[in-house]
Amino acid sequence: MRSLLLLLAATLSATPADDRKVALGLVDTCAQAPKTHEAEGFKPDGTVRAIFYDALPWQGKPTRVFAWIGLPAKREGKVPGIVVVHGGGGTAYKEWVQKWNAQGFAAISIAVEGQTDVNENKAKGRSSWARHAFAGPARDGTFADTKLPLKEQWMYHALADTMLANSLLRSFPEVDASKIGVMGISWGGVVTSTVVGLDARFAFGIPTYGCGHLFDAENHWGKALHDNDGYKQTWDGMNYADRVKMPVLWLSWPLDAHFPLGCQAEHYRKTPGPRMVSLVSKMGHSHPAGWNPPDSYAFAKSVVETGKPWGSSPSATTKDGHAIAVFHSVKPLTRAVLVSTTDKGFTGTRKWVETPAAAASGGGGTTASAPLPPGTTAWYINAYADKLTLTSDYQEIK
Repeated sequence: MRSLLLLLAATLSATPADDRKVALGLVDTCAQAPKTHEAEGFKPDGTVRAIFYDALPWQGKPTRVFAWIGLPAKREGKVPGIVVVHGGGGTAYKEWVQKWNAQGFAAISIAVEGQTDVNENKAKGRSSWARHAFAGPARDGTFADTKLPLKEQWMYHALADTMLANSLLRSFPEVDASKIGVMGISWGGVVTSTVVGLDARFAFGIPTYGCGHLFDAENHWGKALHDNDGYKQTWDGMNYADRVKMPVLWLSWPLDAHFPLGCQAEHYRKTPGPRMVSLVSKMGHSHPAGWNPPDSYAFAKSVVETGKPWGSSPSATTKDGHAIAVFHSVKPLTRAVLVSTTDKGFTGTRKWVETPAAAASGGGGTTASAPLPPGTTAWYINAYADKLTLTSDYQEIK
């Protein structure tokens, strides 16, 4: 009965503009550093420790977020920081914090579905994380809860949890509050691609795989979201993309089975801030596949040290049957390849072919070009600085 009354109240009172206003106001709601609590039973590992921090009420009850948080063991002066957000089936990961600590960043890895990192499923395969006593909402499918009042929905709380983690890191005297970024993998990438348009306090963002504009995706996302007005009008990061002024790295790969390259491109083309795209060949889709490549760390270091990404691709065009992309990079670019397909449909199931691209420096940048195979339907060019990938904007040929 309570759920029915909540649904009726939401239907009668809320408008899309009202809901977006509430979403935009979350940063003020979450501006103060939350109170923290010791996570009993979780042993510290060096400088990394487990905590709970207070989050927003859900269903009239107080909630907390489980997290691993840590500072670099060796540091001089204030250090940059990062909030990291897991994807579907994930949790707060101590290892992810340690990886960022090793790069000189303070880090907090948060669990945004009311869980800890205790695996209750002893069998091999998908983990089943234990929920704690102060859990907020768990994710309900693919935005399946958007008929509920906004403050009862999972995405509202996931975004708030992320902003509260930002506020917590900012309160640490060891952390430079002007140099805190956010990175999310898969579903965490969806959260990240939205939160960078809501919380301008973040210095940079790294949505990995995940993005917005998913309502017309040619896979399960489009099927689930095509008629979901709550997603399209409130939670799709595209609604706030024009507010994204900080540098953003859009990190993915061509064969991702979840997030289409076209949706990612629609999103990043709408953001006015400095952007960098890295489509890493053979990357894979998992938490380790997302946090192991050097690209996220190199991007973050460049931003906190210089205020901008180490590379960009300001243009990508076709001319006389050739793909042409211009790259700007402070690192030497050693080679370039054209990545193209003649297939149609969902990008994650197309066959992608790599062919060498000629590269020439001049005019303050590097121009890479290659002939397009007959029948090409989509393409981009990758330029490489040692093990780092710098990608041109993704191009569809209609």
